[in-house]
Amino acid sequence: MSTGVIIVLIVIVIVVAAAAALVLRARGTTGGSGLKRRFGPEYDRTVARHDGDAKAAEQELGARVQEHGSLQEKPLEPAAREQYQARWAAAQERFVDSPREAMSDVDQLLGEVAGARGFPDVQEYEKQFDALSVHHAAHVHGYRRVHRVVTTRENGTPESQAGTEEMREAMLEARDLFDDLMNDNHRNRDGSGHGGGGRHGFGAFNKQPVKGS
Repeated sequence: MSTGVIIVLIVIVIVVAAAAALVLRARGTTGGSGLKRRFGPEYDRTVARHDGDAKAAEQELGARVQEHGSLQEKPLEPAAREQYQARWAAAQERFVDSPREAMSDVDQLLGEVAGARGFPDVQEYEKQFDALSVHHAAHVHGYRRVHRVVTTRENGTPESQAGTEEMREAMLEARDLFDDLMNDNHRNRDGSGHGGGGRHGFGAFNKQPVKGS
């Protein structure tokens, strides 16, 4: 066997080994365990939505990562950030007298902020939610809860009768996502890291009586 043939064979082996390593790495990122680490509670919710079919859920979540994983979040302009924070404060205050209207305000606000950060437009809620779940998996459920209350109310379905406490809890969860979106240094890869805002400023909100529902 000539030296040239041997060199060609060695190159082929190296290329095959590199390709295999890339495949294994991809499986580690989008496979079952990798998806579970990345999506956390959202993984379990997706499995439940597929009636316990983990394979179907993983196919859906893997498709989300493939479509939205490379999205780069845009920084917010200082003026826009202040405006969004003022709108959140106004919605939180409005909740005391008009919780359902406040939920509608928050639903719209989250959609607009997500759009400003580079996520799909608010008019494409499902697509926007999927993208958010890839990058903000730990807190995206709050947005889903708020949106569900708002849309079911508009459609007049039985789910529109969400109680005050349910709406309050949804607002609290939504605040976590809002804080994440306000934080340009947010990181949420493989389910780790989140914005540092948390639920600050909600002490009074938690204690205030609600006059309507």
